[in-house]
Amino acid sequence: MCLQIEIAFSVPKDTARVAHAAFPKGNPYLTMRDQLGTLFEDQQFADLFPPQGQPAEAPWRLALVSIFQFAENLSDRQAAEAVRSRIDWKYAMGLELTDEGFDFSLLSEFRTRLLQNGAEQRLFETLLTLGRERGWLKARGKQRTDSTHVVAAVRALNRLECVGETLRHALNTLAEVAPDWLGARLPDAWIDRYGKRFASVRLPQGKEAREALALSIGGDGFALMEWLQQVTTPATLLSLPEIALLRRVWIQNIVFVDGKMTWRDPQNMHSAAQSINSPHDPEARYSIKRETTWSGCKVHLSETCDENAPRLITLVETTPATTQDSDMTAQIHAGLEAASLLPARHFVDSGYLDAQLLVESPQKYAVDLYGPVARENSWQAVAREGFAAYDFAVNWEQHTVTCPRGKQNVKWQARTDGSGNPSISVRFARADCVACPVRAQCTKSKSGPRGLSIRPQDQYDALQSARKRQKTAAFQKEYGLRSGIEGTLSQAVRCCGLRRSRYIGQSKTHLHNLMIAISLNLMRMLAWVMEVPLAKTRVSPLAVFRQKSAGMASAVA
Repeated sequence: MCLQIEIAFSVPKDTARVAHAAFPKGNPYLTMRDQLGTLFEDQQFADLFPPQGQPAEAPWRLALVSIFQFAENLSDRQAAEAVRSRIDWKYAMGLELTDEGFDFSLLSEFRTRLLQNGAEQRLFETLLTLGRERGWLKARGKQRTDSTHVVAAVRALNRLECVGETLRHALNTLAEVAPDWLGARLPDAWIDRYGKRFASVRLPQGKEAREALALSIGGDGFALMEWLQQVTTPATLLSLPEIALLRRVWIQNIVFVDGKMTWRDPQNMHSAAQSINSPHDPEARYSIKRETTWSGCKVHLSETCDENAPRLITLVETTPATTQDSDMTAQIHAGLEAASLLPARHFVDSGYLDAQLLVESPQKYAVDLYGPVARENSWQAVAREGFAAYDFAVNWEQHTVTCPRGKQNVKWQARTDGSGNPSISVRFARADCVACPVRAQCTKSKSGPRGLSIRPQDQYDALQSARKRQKTAAFQKEYGLRSGIEGTLSQAVRCCGLRRSRYIGQSKTHLHNLMIAISLNLMRMLAWVMEVPLAKTRVSPLAVFRQKSAGMASAVA
């Protein structure tokens, strides 16, 4: 093949002299070149380029520039300008001081090649391999995981805007691919209605006027779909993704009641996981987490937290915004297993935990899932009054449950709950419950017996063990390690722009998240080599004053 493999281990003398003079106390990029080398070789990316010809820039340099770019949250233009003008970047890439760099569009082309060939993990795996070789990364240590939201790179739309924009998007595509076909059918009124983007400031302000506009847009959409179904319509138009998207959005928002078209009732809407919020990024999903609402996706980061080693990100997972954290725990363990980086102890918050995972993680992956499980949600447990489920003694072999007053159940039935999880339904005798002197502490039913719903034995025991462990001082002390992942997420958001995706679509957003993780890993490796200590948690002067005041008061006492 004609791709010239370039492995540049030397730096031009002029560049080295000027760089070391400009940064006498050390610089991360100079340290990287001196201590870690170039990180990449052209041979790693040979399959991404055609066998004939030569790339405009060495692929290893494009990979390095991409990492530097995300480390400093630069645009493609800014990164290309940094290559042209910054001495430390030239030193890291072995360029002459007079090198004019390259056109910024090469960075976008390089990312496209990575995605098209499924090679986005190569850069990440190269850094992980380096971490293993240096002894900074090992399996069966300690790791922690958390997630945060990533806002899509599109404008947030309400339902009316979404429907209007979807039809406008389809018409714009048809105007490009089949102008003659569309021109023969397009009413003049549609040009005024769909010529500009839909925004609330341009829409009618009254409720009745907006409902009328919604029905008009709905009718226009059905008319367009009828034209597309005609035998004279080219088959290629029906297969356009914009037309398939139009159908989905219309089903999502419009229904027929007694043969009359109407706006779908909000109580009868599709789930958030199925609903399209913008035609410009159909994969973005609307989600709510406590007080935060957003349209986009989620990113899950896992990192090491062993002593005497840098904190390195080991896994990046990007999911729809509606995916629950607990649904990702097993997938995260599978990804870490594939990378031979499974931890012995995995620190997570309660969102990644449930009874089944507490059982499966040790059995399947030999991972101790370490975190606080949810408390029992019965009114007795919440109020800490009366008898909760954990106050009942369970005999699994004889299928009996004994209440605190010594009465045993009369019913034991295995079933499946509404979420598809196995459980056991337990009931006590009505006569025993009605005559019980402490009935008010056990059930609020006026005449019915007490009932329980408990997990199968392995899950029940795992839950009780986890709840007992999390009350200990040792748990509270060691679980403090998990809080470090919050700092990693904060660093990724504030320094690298993790909060908002740069790109459209989940696959490109995952590449964005992955590049940020790679850049953080490189910066942390360099900080470790340069012996930069970990930053301490900042404490406000008021908090310091309070601590000192408390210490003085205890000393006086």
